[in-house]
Amino acid sequence: MLTAALALVVAFGVIASGDAQEPGGKRSIWDGVYTEQQANRGEREYGRSCEHCHGPGLEGDGGREIPPLVSDPFMRSWRGKNLKELFDLLRRSMPADNRGSLSARAYTDLIAYLLRVNDVPAGTSALPDAPAGLEAISIEQK
Repeated sequence: MLTAALALVVAFGVIASGDAQEPGGKRSIWDGVYTEQQANRGEREYGRSCEHCHGPGLEGDGGREIPPLVSDPFMRSWRGKNLKELFDLLRRSMPADNRGSLSARAYTDLIAYLLRVNDVPAGTSALPDAPAGLEAISIEQK
């Protein structure tokens, strides 16, 4: 009985301190889900694989139906989705001239770069290379 009461007190203390994760381990992009090093690799990959279509400023090209990857249009289009959905779209359709040709790490590095250019702060943990680990990270506008 004392052990159960102690466990309850400890659990309640963790919840009260704000250290408890949301149910199911869900996180937001605003929780520092990528590292600067990962975003730097993503920036280099963007230059090699994406810039020729999406432009040096990630502005896209409306005339060629290439969407922007920065600012409100990008964030609005992904709001309410998770990073796995973004990863899956990138892997399935990008680069347009060689779809699915990048490694899982390259795609997650690109996502880290996209987060950085959209003013999402970096953290101390890198995005996982496994798509399943990205499903728990939601895309939200601040």
